[in-house]
Amino acid sequence: MARYFDVHPDNPQARSIHQIVDLVRSDGLIAYPTDSCFALGCRMGSKDALDRLRAIRQLDDRHHFTLLCHDFAQLGHFVQINNSLFRAVKASTPGPYTFILPATKEVPRRLLHPKKKTVGVRITSHVTAQAILAELGEPLVSSTLLLPGETEPMTQGWEIKEALDHMVDAVVDAGECGTEPTTVVDLSGGVPEILRVGAGDPERFSPSAV
Repeated sequence: MARYFDVHPDNPQARSIHQIVDLVRSDGLIAYPTDSCFALGCRMGSKDALDRLRAIRQLDDRHHFTLLCHDFAQLGHFVQINNSLFRAVKASTPGPYTFILPATKEVPRRLLHPKKKTVGVRITSHVTAQAILAELGEPLVSSTLLLPGETEPMTQGWEIKEALDHMVDAVVDAGECGTEPTTVVDLSGGVPEILRVGAGDPERFSPSAV
């Protein structure tokens, strides 16, 4: 049965954040809020939690997972960004964008796209997610909490608890959460390609803007 954490949206309780991170470090899978919508998250080294995440979302091995990073310095450890794209990415973080980039050797192979050797990265502005990342000290492997057959992510913590009670280890509720996933921008080819239009303005990555 999943633990339910009711977290203050502006000042997350340190005790709750510590308990959530302990669960993540113990190979737990959590449902948590971001600045776009709820997501599922686990630590990079947890095969069991990642397998459960795949099962909930019914994902195949071509799915691009996202590393939710605390800051730009951390992001830079896990992906390669050339100088021409650096400024555009940095100017859009934190924010509702996910960037597909070539991964460094720091990223476990199971998280990579099998052919492209790429991974998604993003930095969220959500206070609770940032508190979890600061305590954890490493990125969260993350995927939008969009259940198979549904067109929109769930927005209520209690609703997620009811639906996934025996599939996740914790549900983190910090109040209202959006319904629009991030805009996904593939930068792995050197020229921005919009793979999904979401909460972020895709015009920031049009050829004339980059």
